Amino acid sequence: MVSAEQGAWLRLLLTRGVGNETARRLLAAFGSPEAIFEQPAAALQAVVGERLGSALQQAPEDWPEARERLAAWLAASPDHHVIALGDASYPPELLEMADPPLMLYVLGDLRALSHRQKLAVVGSRNPTPQGQANAHQFARAMGEAGLCIVSGLALGVDGAAHEGALEAGAPTLAVVGTGLDRVYPKRHLDLAHRIASQGGALISEYPLGTPPLPAHFPQRNRIIAGLAQGTLVVEAAVQSGSLITARLAAEQGRDVFAIPGSIHAPQSRGCHALIRQGAKLVESAQDILEDLQWDSGPVRRTPAAATSEEDHPAEESSLLTALGHDPVSLDALQARTGLPTPDLQAQLLELELDGQVARLPGGLFQRLNQG
Repeated sequence: MVSAEQGAWLRLLLTRGVGNETARRLLAAFGSPEAIFEQPAAALQAVVGERLGSALQQAPEDWPEARERLAAWLAASPDHHVIALGDASYPPELLEMADPPLMLYVLGDLRALSHRQKLAVVGSRNPTPQGQANAHQFARAMGEAGLCIVSGLALGVDGAAHEGALEAGAPTLAVVGTGLDRVYPKRHLDLAHRIASQGGALISEYPLGTPPLPAHFPQRNRIIAGLAQGTLVVEAAVQSGSLITARLAAEQGRDVFAIPGSIHAPQSRGCHALIRQGAKLVESAQDILEDLQWDSGPVRRTPAAATSEEDHPAEESSLLTALGHDPVSLDALQARTGLPTPDLQAQLLELELDGQVARLPGGLFQRLNQG
């Protein structure tokens, strides 16, 4: 069942022309959504002008249907929630934002929103194999240390971060750009279910039925940044949504961390730009924990640096050394090692099957660091 207060919030946010800023002005003037709709036209027009004041006098055409849809969704599961600005369960971190969401839809465990230490992990939708591994390893280590991981359920770094947190048995929050009655991207349907059923939650400010519109994803990034005490950027191009998240975090006075990468990888340039602008360069999860002054005992290090050669036979160590940490072609490897092509391909295949080397598009190979 939708309460009168919830229905009033929904009506306010569905009114055409009423965005967050206008809604806050109305709330400042009249105190609550219910009180707004009790005002005469003249009082409303004095605050928001004649056109919007008149629009607020009549309920939006889609409001009854949206209210019924919300009622059905809330009744479908005890894990379905709606919280509005001012509710006791509203995340206090979001109140520090310049533009806090006025209403949040939550699918999962509400307690995850009040976790006392949260780290946002964001990055490229098309990361390098090493970037994918770093996102998973850092999120897992931070989860093991007791942090809640916040990300955006996107492909690439976001998905790897959620998976790492789940592997650690830690709660993870996925802030999405659609209504919570759909999952985008669809291939993360199982991941979304596991997040909600394993102590985490999916969060959206968008009404049920909202499709994945491009403008929604940069907008939801402010919530990712706002929920967390710090934001870790794993990999990002110079023009990317991850840098928007990092900028928003910095503007809110939150810590920004970045993992450095290859100077030849486009996915590393955004992180390098952040570091030049003052983001904290990190090489291990312990670097972040120390900066956040989070003490939960020893944490297994998750380096973004090289694996010890003592862990591999001599021939493999020689080839791994020749690979370095940048993508490299077969011809370049052959020139570095002097190995015959059949022997080199056999060793690369063995290392690939062992999870130490990844085969990239364009006939390139890249060494994967082991966490």
